[in-house]
Order: sequence, then C-alpha cells, then structure tokens
Amino acid sequence: MDKKRNAEYLNKNAKVLPEQRNAEDYYKNGPRKGKELNKPHRPLILKAARHIQDLPGVIVGYADPEYKALECCMTDDEARLIMKMKLLKHYTAEELAKLIKWPLDKVIRVADHMADIGTLTCDPADPNHPDKDGNPGRTYHFTIFVPGILESLVDNVKLAEQFPQIPEAFSEYTIKRIIPLAGNLKVGHGVMRVIPIESALEGIEGVEEHERISHYFPDDNETYSVAPCSCRVSRRIMGEGCGHLEEDMCIQIGTPARGFIMAGKARKISRDEAFAIMKKAEDNGLMHEMPNIDGVGRTHAMCNCCGCSCFSLRTGEYFHTATMVRSNYLSSIDPDKCVACGECVEVCPMNALHLGERLKNKKEIKIDTPLHAFDHKWGADKWNPNFRYNKQMILDETGTAPCKVACPAHIAIEGYLELAKEGRYQEALDLIKKKNPFPAVCGRVCNKRCELACTRNSIGDKTPVAIDDVKKFVAQLDLDAKKRQLPRVAHPEYHHHKMAIIGAGPAGLTAAFYLAEMGYSVTVFEKEEKLGGMLTLGIPSFRLEKDVVNAEIEVIKDMGVEFKTGVEVGKDVTIEELKKQGYEAFYIAIGAQGGRKLNVPGEEGENILSGIDFLRDVNLGKQKPLSGNVAIMGGGNVAIDVARTALRSGASKVDLYCLETRDIMTASKEEILEAEEEGIVIHNGYGV
Repeated sequence: MDKKRNAEYLNKNAKVLPEQRNAEDYYKNGPRKGKELNKPHRPLILKAARHIQDLPGVIVGYADPEYKALECCMTDDEARLIMKMKLLKHYTAEELAKLIKWPLDKVIRVADHMADIGTLTCDPADPNHPDKDGNPGRTYHFTIFVPGILESLVDNVKLAEQFPQIPEAFSEYTIKRIIPLAGNLKVGHGVMRVIPIESALEGIEGVEEHERISHYFPDDNETYSVAPCSCRVSRRIMGEGCGHLEEDMCIQIGTPARGFIMAGKARKISRDEAFAIMKKAEDNGLMHEMPNIDGVGRTHAMCNCCGCSCFSLRTGEYFHTATMVRSNYLSSIDPDKCVACGECVEVCPMNALHLGERLKNKKEIKIDTPLHAFDHKWGADKWNPNFRYNKQMILDETGTAPCKVACPAHIAIEGYLELAKEGRYQEALDLIKKKNPFPAVCGRVCNKRCELACTRNSIGDKTPVAIDDVKKFVAQLDLDAKKRQLPRVAHPEYHHHKMAIIGAGPAGLTAAFYLAEMGYSVTVFEKEEKLGGMLTLGIPSFRLEKDVVNAEIEVIKDMGVEFKTGVEVGKDVTIEELKKQGYEAFYIAIGAQGGRKLNVPGEEGENILSGIDFLRDVNLGKQKPLSGNVAIMGGGNVAIDVARTALRSGASKVDLYCLETRDIMTASKEEILEAEEEGIVIHNGYGV
C-alpha cells in the first residue's frame, strides 16, 4: 500500500475507525526500530494473534512473529472483528454485524480493508452463501498464519516493502513454528509438499490422480489467479534475494483466487495461462509445491519454488528432513539420454544430486549412508542452517571426469563431446556457453589443460581426445551471423533493472553475457575505443584473429547489451552519476593490465618497455616501428607473443632470455616452436 493510498484510506475512514491511531502512526512514520519496536505494546493485537494461531502448545508473545506481523498493519477494530470469527469459517457481512453489533457499513469497511491488507480473505462470489437473489454471495474468513495470512500480507508487496518486519516475521515463523515438527513428520506430511512435473510421470504405472498437476486445474469454470512469489518477495526485501523468477509465480485456485483478484494482489488467468506459467517455472529450474492442509486431492494454490528462497523447501534443507516436503517419486537418470554434463546437479533446487565417483582415483571408495530422522534422535546438531551457502556439488574434487576438473572454467567437457559425437552441435555449443561465452576465442588460445588430464593419455596410443579442436569446431556456429542462435532470455521482465559493467575485457564481457541472458538491461563502459580488453589489445592477431573476437562480441551486442567506448568511469562519469541515471548494480572489471618490472638497474631506460604496454600500443596503432636488435625477458606465452610481435614490428634480430630451462618453460610447445621457426633465439637458464 503506497503512501498516497494510505492517506486516501486514512482520510476516508478516520471517522469510521477512530481507534486506528496506532496503525495511523505506522502508516505515516513507518515501523518502529530497536527498543521502540514493541513500545507501547498493543494487547488487542496480541489477543488477535493468539486467536488466529491454532498450533497446540503455542502461546504467542510480544516478541513472536505472529504479533510482529500484525501490529504494524492491524487496527484495534480489526482485531476486535477477527476475534469474533472462527478459523476458516465463512461469514457474510450481515452475520459479522450481528456478531460484533456494529453498523453494517462499518463492518463492510473494516472487513474490506482487512481483505485488502491480507488479514482476511474475501470471496466476492461464494457459491455456498447465496445472496437474496440466489447468486453467489460475498463472504469473509481468516486462515492460519502459514500457509495463509503471512503470504497474503507479503503479496501486498507495497505493504511488505513499507513494513519489512512483515517478511521478516514470515521467515521467522517458518523456522520457529516448524522446529517441533522437524523429524516427526511422515514422508510428504509437511505443511506443503512437492508435486512432480507431470510430463515426468509419463509411462509410470499406478500414478494416483492427485499426483498429477492437471488434477488441480480441471477446467476454466474454476477461478485461477497469479501473484508474485511471497517467499522470493520476502527474501528480496530482507536483502537475501536469489534472482529467481518473482513476478507471476504463485497460482491461486478458487476462493483465494477470487479474493486476491478483488484485493488487487493477483491477476486473473485462464487454465492455459496457469500451465504456461508452470512450464516457464520448469524451464527455469523451479519445482512445483502445494499446500498440504486441504485434504488429499485438494489445494487452494500451486507454487513454483526454488531451493534458495522458498520457506517451505527450506524446512527440508534447514532441518535436514527433506522427506517432509517430498513427493511420492524419486528422480532417476535415463542412461540413454545422459551425457554426464552435470547440469542437473547445478540446477537441482534441493541439492539432492551429486556427481558420481567414476574415473576417480584408485583408492577405496567409501560412501556414507545418510542419517534419517525416522530412526535417530533429531536435534540441532543434525540441522544445516547454512544450506544456501554450503551446497556440495561433487563427492570429491576428482569425482567427475578429469578433463572437467582440469578445465579452469569447469566446462562439462564430456557432455559436449558426447553431444558433438551425436551431431547435436548447437546443443554442444549451448552447453559450453553455460560456463564460457567465448568458445571460439578459447578454441584458439586455450592451453588445453583438459587434454593434459585426458584419461586416454594412459591407454592405447596415449593420445588425448582432441577436445580443443572439437570446441573450436562447434564454436564456428557463432561466427556466422546468419547461422548463430542467441541464448534464450530467462527473465525478460528483469529488463527494467539497469546494470553497469566497467571494462570490456574478458571479465566484463562475460558478466555482460550472463546478465543479458538473465534478462537485465546491461551497459558496458570501456575507456579504450576498442572492445575486448586483452583479447583485442594484448593477444596478437597472428595468434587470435580479431574477426573471431569481434564475432563473439557481436553475439553479446545482439543480446541487447549496449557498449560505450572512450568513457573512463571515475573520470568522464562517476558511479554516483550513473546511479542517478538508474543503474542499480555495478561490476568493476578493469583487469590487471599493468606490466611488472624486474627491479634491476637500468630498467627505467628510454628503450625499456613493458611487454603488456608494447602489445597494447601495437594493437592500438600507437607503437613506432622498431629497428635493430631486441631482447625479451621472460619465458611465458606473453614473452613469446612480444618476441614474435617485435619481429613483425621491424626488429632485425630478437633474442628471448628466460630463467627456466627448456623443459619447464611456461609457454606452450607450439608457440616455442613457431617462435624458433621465425628466427627468434631462445636462451634458457638465464638469471637477470
């Protein structure tokens, strides 16, 4: 509820609701902080919270989440009204007026405001309470806190943003009130539970009808609506957002749908739209979950959840009792389709999958059997409060293919090799780009650590798989503008969020690629006139053709990323100025382009240059032609690049001096041989 709407409500209802003074203070001045939070206490609100809360043995106090959530948005009159009602019982306004002995117009105004806020649910067309003309009548009822009132309060997003204690109370409640249940519930008997993706049930015999999502969406005669995900809204307001889809994710069915639509918290959708929303959620790695309190085969909502923000799934991960929220089905691998890419491990919301130990070291494998709450005493020592940050992807650092372990980007090498073998080149390229948006560039300059680790080095002719060549081959699809396929944008609705990236080198371009893929509006600021950073200004053209770099940058441009060259952030424009222009986040990718000195006498001389600076000036066309003899200090790939570039820049003779012996030079063997073929003399074992 925004400030203008607050003021309109208060002005309109000041005479009708004279006891709203405490709530008025909150609407005008915001929530109290620190020691003022619960001063003065509001006994009527506490009584209302206790009336709503029906958990056995729970006595709500002023420090509990139920009170915190209500005291900032419930008036005393609203507390009096709800205490006259019974949980889940539907009342007409006339029935409420008789119970509380208020004028009918006051009851309607108070109850409608409660429905607007979220403490009551209004069904404007309740078929079980026909009006005098026989049409479905208007009724009010209240639900439990979760699932129920707290989600409804948060789905009034403006209210939740104005009073962050509401989402904080939602989060606190779903930990504090679940503790007594953790370890004591049967499989799938949590407050909510997962329901399988329906297409995954195809071919399985004996599937119960209530395990199919379509069972809960019978036809368009029912009312459906969709609202933001209350859990992800809460996490975002609390500063713990995860970036998963937030808008149009929680689907309401029947009475809640009609109430949410009337209150403006949700929009009405058709059955087909509901299935399209759920398919979108599936495509983004989310899982379906529904309230488990309506009885078998019944539900009032269908949620699309992630493991990092969902408060229901959290109960399974936090308490290490995933069985309480699980469905009746286990995931399994289809060996005919699996290419061992490991993507399922990374996207699994519950961290339920780990990579296996195939091609592991030859030591004995010991697999620990996980403990279960059913046959162990289950206390805080078994919980995992840091589940969002300590996810384990593999069972051991060498628990996947050695080529993937050796790859600095951990690309699913075995996966794209299998896809390429099957002729699925675009899929192979898409898999590579999940970890590296520049496969064509890397196919030309990579030092092939994957091939050094290849298992085939120890069998047969001891020749590794040509991994790098396969990558270069499939990457050709991106170099042809007519054939390239742009990545699917995950969240187009994020486009109004502006992101600024400072630096158009490999790191900045990579950030731009993945942010654009997620749907954000991205602008890259580069102080040079050319894009690419060291790809363009550091690596010589004879090693990496500039048209290859430009082609992969064009892909990023085609994804909607804007580039501003010749702009040095901090000099031409400041971050504060960019914030005023609407940029919400900044990624500083200025690189490490400074050359290092040797700290020896004479290195400040006129003709002593840093290799990095020399390569940059050559690529920018600023370097004057060389003449005479040139000496290079270093034994890595950059030193070789400098030596070969010096020869092309006019040097009559080039000598390269390095500390390492020939067998331990860090430069690649191919580069060393090519340098010598060009006439460069390499002097090994020299100390400077």
